[in-house]
Amino acid sequence: MTRSFHRIACESEMLAATLDSGTEPTALLIVSGGNEIRSGAHGGMAQLAMRVAEQGFPVLRYDRRGIGESGGDNRGFLDSAEEIAAAAQFLRAQQPQVNRIVAFGNCDAATALALFGPDAGIDRHILANPWVIETSDESDRGDSLPSSAAIRSRYWDRIKNPRTIVDLLSGKIDFRKLLKGLKQASKTEENSALSLRLRDALAHLEGDSRILLAKRDTTARAFLAAWNSADFATLRRNPGIKLETLDSASHSFADQAARDWLTDKILGALRQA
Repeated sequence: MTRSFHRIACESEMLAATLDSGTEPTALLIVSGGNEIRSGAHGGMAQLAMRVAEQGFPVLRYDRRGIGESGGDNRGFLDSAEEIAAAAQFLRAQQPQVNRIVAFGNCDAATALALFGPDAGIDRHILANPWVIETSDESDRGDSLPSSAAIRSRYWDRIKNPRTIVDLLSGKIDFRKLLKGLKQASKTEENSALSLRLRDALAHLEGDSRILLAKRDTTARAFLAAWNSADFATLRRNPGIKLETLDSASHSFADQAARDWLTDKILGALRQA
């Protein structure tokens, strides 16, 4: 394995990228989520790339325009089709033995991959904790209130925990936040336009796709609420989509057990591609 650093032309800008070379004909393209740089949260994507490349699979990571070392303006994940296409083309050019690209993305990168991956020439998709919550500004996603379904799921977990009563009596639980959460949880809401757009994109993906969820993560819970709704009934019967969950609250699969689980799932997809 050799790690090298590159610049990828993307329209009038240049994307900073890192390539871990390999000999296998299947390669992994990692798309960063949110406004994270290509190393990922706590270096998680860099470590993932190293573990995958050690098994012989080439891995490319890049910074989206306006993020990290890449030029241009940050226009958000819904305007990132050109970056995904440019990265996939560059990966094939740099590793000429590659005839299949498996792409992985977490959070809004997962949603972006489902929307734009097919046109970029991606052969298989691995989507972790897809983002389906709509906000007026993508930069506010970290502070946005979770969906009602996600809040209900979280409160159900707390109710099942005997410590909750103790925390209520001892004042560890803020009653004002509790009441605000209960009010939000009681609302009935329809699936967002973004979730329906994601549904339609998933329905048209060719080949097997995997959805990986840290099921106690708020973003994953919001996706699961949409997935289990009537709007997604036909999609749930699609044999080409495999949904797998991990009993974890780690959105970025940061702890050792979550990292190992994620690595195993990605390597499994690469070997089957």
